[in-house]
Amino acid sequence: MASSAHEASASALGYLFQAQLALFELLRGQEERPDGAISLELHDDVAWEQDGRPVDLLQVKHHIRSVRALGDKDDDVWRTIQSWMDTHAPGDEHGPMLTLVTTQQARPGSAMAALKAPQPEPAKALELLVVAAQESEAKGTKDARAAFLSLPPPQRAVFVRRMRVIDGTPSIDDLDAQVRRKLRAALPDGHADSFMRQLWAWWYEQTVEMLQKRHTSVSVTRLMQRISRIRDDYTADRLPTLVDREDFPTAAETELADARFVHQLHWVGAGRQLNKAMVDYYRAYTQTVAWLEDDLVDLDELARFEGDLADEWRREFDWMLDDLGDDATEREQEQAGRALLRKTLDQTRYRIREAYDEAFFSRGKHHELADQGKVGWHPDFETRVKNLIQAARV
Repeated sequence: MASSAHEASASALGYLFQAQLALFELLRGQEERPDGAISLELHDDVAWEQDGRPVDLLQVKHHIRSVRALGDKDDDVWRTIQSWMDTHAPGDEHGPMLTLVTTQQARPGSAMAALKAPQPEPAKALELLVVAAQESEAKGTKDARAAFLSLPPPQRAVFVRRMRVIDGTPSIDDLDAQVRRKLRAALPDGHADSFMRQLWAWWYEQTVEMLQKRHTSVSVTRLMQRISRIRDDYTADRLPTLVDREDFPTAAETELADARFVHQLHWVGAGRQLNKAMVDYYRAYTQTVAWLEDDLVDLDELARFEGDLADEWRREFDWMLDDLGDDATEREQEQAGRALLRKTLDQTRYRIREAYDEAFFSRGKHHELADQGKVGWHPDFETRVKNLIQAARV
């Protein structure tokens, strides 16, 4: 059982490494292939595409803290060769490049070392691979070695000329740091962690899309546009949105069912808005916590924003009371309160930052203020909130 669990863990890490490596590869190859794109599990583990055609197939091998060098008789080598023979005609001179990406170091004097960039020696590598295929007695690679040796010599030569090895690739523990180095110029001062969380979250969404075949690849251009868009959110007049609508947990709806801002909605007959209000409240609260943790805003800035919202609400609330008069019926008060709620939640005059115009944050903050009893919708909301607080203490 322990061995099986270890193998499953290593396999899971391998898939995660493959997904992360694809992003690193896009950044690493952007200058050489500015019009290129990366795919996952389409043509190979990872593949570079040009105009929708695979031009470089990457077999990705991850080993946790391995100190063993990669030799020509190793399983990784022959499994990779078998995969390439199964995928494309080995003797196709115009076929894609074939790249083995491994966290191991190629053993000096091996075919794997001879295939390393920037000056590969395919003729030497071919000789060494033939010898390894003939001499190895490993049962697990028998079929792959036999298939390789059965290729006509000219096809074998073409096949090996298309191969290359990128060894010593950073392990999964180091890839984030390597990606950060590639993005050094784009990372916002003091907020690199927040930036990277956003980038990785977006990239994982793209990997799921590719694995589900909703789209086939991500281009260098699209990646650089996303990086630029994320970077723009860290300017003085903007903020990044770190909480999605889908992040609202199911349990939160139950937990918020008796919140004071929910009672406030019931008092003005806005029951159909409950779920939306809960989502906005949760997102705004969670967003505020995330900004504070990442030092993207400070408490004074939040207090000014909340003060602006409360001041504007008070002006509209007083107008509502004047219009209602002292003899308004409960029905009239409810209708007036619902109209005030709608008008208040639609207001976009005040923003925490000039260019941050996400409506959910303003709406959620209004619900947060309503939960604190600082704003309200029903003309008699203050008395009703006090009653709720007293009832909760009993």
